[in-house]
Amino acid sequence: METLSSLNGLMVHQQKEWGEIVTGFETRNKYVVTDMSGNRLYLAAEESGSILLRWFLKALRPFTLSILTEDGQPIFQIRRPFRFYFHRAEIVDSQGQSIGAIERCFSLLRRIYSVIDDSEREVLQLFGPLLHPWTFEIRHNGKEYGKITKKWSGLFKEGFTDADNFGVTFPEDWDVKLKVLLLGAVFLIDFVHFENKGKS
Repeated sequence: METLSSLNGLMVHQQKEWGEIVTGFETRNKYVVTDMSGNRLYLAAEESGSILLRWFLKALRPFTLSILTEDGQPIFQIRRPFRFYFHRAEIVDSQGQSIGAIERCFSLLRRIYSVIDDSEREVLQLFGPLLHPWTFEIRHNGKEYGKITKKWSGLFKEGFTDADNFGVTFPEDWDVKLKVLLLGAVFLIDFVHFENKGKS
């Protein structure tokens, strides 16, 4: 995780296989995480789960996503239990120790998430403005410090697949654990808001 210590942003690129594009049958999600210059840092892969849950629950399905180095060494995991609305993802290190969690808050109109540390205290909030559905502002005490943004993937990719690219920016001097939690938030947001067409 110390790779993140000198960074002020990350890009997350979902990987789609041609078989998925042609058949429309979605296999387990896979991603590449890079720095803002495009240098590869991590791989992320959804672990095997029930095919029935994938079919019936789709974006609501529980999942475990492993973040790995290029040579396959585990760094941390994002674990999402099934929840119909108050979506939550728990982030644990390679020894299974809690780093924190991301949890959706109740709001009638806004898309708001709490970033929670390993003591279950809210340390940041992710705020989705009504008029910017592809953006989540990273806030602390009402002040914006960065953003999670879904990036345009190109006409072909947007038109024929649900593959997504995200950027996340944050202050360079923030604690590495906060950066890990924000990276975990990207994956939860992708599942909740962009995994199925038409989800908001």
